[in-house]
Amino acid sequence: MKEFSLSDLEKIVAERGRSGDAGSWTAKLFAGGTEKAAKKLGEEAIETVIAALGGDRQELVSESADLLYHWLVVLALAGVPLSDVLAELEKRTTRSGLAEKAARAKVGPDGPG
Repeated sequence: MKEFSLSDLEKIVAERGRSGDAGSWTAKLFAGGTEKAAKKLGEEAIETVIAALGGDRQELVSESADLLYHWLVVLALAGVPLSDVLAELEKRTTRSGLAEKAARAKVGPDGPG
């Protein structure tokens, strides 16, 4: 059996989101736009934190799945492919997390310094 991946879910989200199916939660999120999907993503992030702090393993698994799903919906609505996020993560593995974070802090919205 093939392992299920975030790339598989990304494809499902794209297909269902653009399906126009009135019975599809994904299509409903797409119809609501980025604001609705982003708010839902925020709710799921909070629920994931609460589950982590509560120590309920199954609840953490469930909320994490909801979080990843809604994150992929937001990415799809923004036109950002998962591959771009993975490429950014891969790029960050070439140095320590502390050095990477310090480098980002030095670059503001108008560029370095």
